[in-house]
Amino acid sequence: MDARADKQAEPASGLCPPWVLRDYAVLADGERGAVVDPEGRIVWLSAPRWHSDAVFSALIGGGGYFGVEPEDRWHVWGGYYEDGTLIRVSRWVTADCVIECRDALAMPASVDRLVLLRRMRVERGQARVRLVLDPRPGFGADRVHDPRLEGDVWAARAGGLRLRVAGAHQAAWSPESGLRGDIRLRKGESHDLVLELSEGGDAPRLDPGRLWKETEEAWQRAVPDCSGLAAPRDARHAYAVLRGLTSSSGGMVAAATTSLPERANTGRSYDYRFAWIRDQCYAGLAVAAHGPHELFDTAVRFTTGRILTDGEGLRPAYTVDGGPVPDQRGLPLIGYPGGSDRIGNQAAAQFQLDTFGEALQLFAAAAHHDRLTPEAERAVTVAVDAVERNWTRPDAGLWELDERWWTQSRLSVVCGLRRVAAVLPRRTAERCSGLAEAVFAETRRRCLRTDGRWRRATDDDGPEAALLTPLARGCPSADDPSNAVTRRFIEDRLAEDGYLYRFERPGIPLGEAEGAFLLCGFTMALATDRLGDRAGALRWFERTRTACGPSGLFAEEYDVRQRQLRGNLPQAFVHALLLECAVRLNDASTLPL
Repeated sequence: MDARADKQAEPASGLCPPWVLRDYAVLADGERGAVVDPEGRIVWLSAPRWHSDAVFSALIGGGGYFGVEPEDRWHVWGGYYEDGTLIRVSRWVTADCVIECRDALAMPASVDRLVLLRRMRVERGQARVRLVLDPRPGFGADRVHDPRLEGDVWAARAGGLRLRVAGAHQAAWSPESGLRGDIRLRKGESHDLVLELSEGGDAPRLDPGRLWKETEEAWQRAVPDCSGLAAPRDARHAYAVLRGLTSSSGGMVAAATTSLPERANTGRSYDYRFAWIRDQCYAGLAVAAHGPHELFDTAVRFTTGRILTDGEGLRPAYTVDGGPVPDQRGLPLIGYPGGSDRIGNQAAAQFQLDTFGEALQLFAAAAHHDRLTPEAERAVTVAVDAVERNWTRPDAGLWELDERWWTQSRLSVVCGLRRVAAVLPRRTAERCSGLAEAVFAETRRRCLRTDGRWRRATDDDGPEAALLTPLARGCPSADDPSNAVTRRFIEDRLAEDGYLYRFERPGIPLGEAEGAFLLCGFTMALATDRLGDRAGALRWFERTRTACGPSGLFAEEYDVRQRQLRGNLPQAFVHALLLECAVRLNDASTLPL
């Protein structure tokens, strides 16, 4: 019996009401992320790292949030990200005034100290803004201890963390409801709030002017110019999201959140605050298509470290600092509507062969850009050894399902082996080429139908959108007739209203079992372009990139009929493939696939 069953009948006291996922925005600094609702409440924040317990968990039915919102309830909301950043500006229009609140997690970030910046400004009229800061460490189970004013800064302890708040010295701290107060502003006036959560150590002055300047400069350095690409603003936003999700230790989380359901009341709610090797490679390959960049180097470094450490025991996912993903367990919370709260992820214990194939493609891209380090070159040898010993084993595949002989896993490996063979010294190249052809021949024998279409697996003839990924990357080769046959079959069976689903579920119509899978829509665009249909590729690209909320963030899935996001957000690999499409579908691009 689920241990949560007798505890989730009623939401926690003072819980923030939920919004549809498309209405949320996300702040991130590489080490952790915060979710902001349209009313100005930060309803999710794990501290001090991505995989730490949450201090604000109202998003998933826990306690704790940080709100700044107009006192006048008669208002409408909006907002935007400053171009090429994850600096978010929320905007409220009331009957009498216009208020903006600029939010960011301060950068450059520290692994043991987060700083959250909030700057309110009145654009018109006079405003009264309500402040509520109610930290609840341990997913709402704990309270703040010993709050006290130290000069004009509130200080306290919160679940093993030191808490400091600047800009709220006139507010009052209640044991039951946290720090509360009102801020009155006239037209043109602004007010700064700074929240620090740290594991101790030095306590530098919380200077909002300096912190904002450093954050702005960090974002300017982090996101390159994308002019000339297809959808340049979206490409810059994709860079910002990928940078925000990537730790200084190199790991990139799959998403900033946990337990946001893929489908209501189906049990498919997972913790994505970990670094999947495959996702990291997708992001690295997307950035490499545009050109060398820090995000590419961190992807190579993180992937190299995991392969050299674990060899053929490579896990699909790690914490961002390379540690093991904790076992999955439930939380005694009500959860986001339709979801069930979980932390940890059991998929991290699976064997996924395609991970080695994606890593080899990443290393080949590094060699192409003359950025293959000696350590990464050693990792190539380790990965090739692992493939040689394990390619005949059933694996869980891209979708982390039951262990079978998945076609996509083998084609991914073939693509990786062929690519490294083209850029590495002759002796290594010959070995990789020979192994690639052996894997391809056996996969072709088992998985290619007589009509020229690739099966999903040796024992499954159904359509599989995952096959578009190796096709888009060059496997099979461009002149292989199976490419067009397979792509057309996938489109005929898995497309609806211009969006693409992963696969069919027996007896359940498309759209009822799950949402359209946005990664697949972008890989369809790349595969269609590779087959010479640029107009068709652009149609897939443009349609898929509409499946975001007002913040421009993509989740993993999209409910086509309700036009709603499904699953955790922002989903890193979706933003990565959007970026790659923006590069590949640029008419001026001559970069190789």
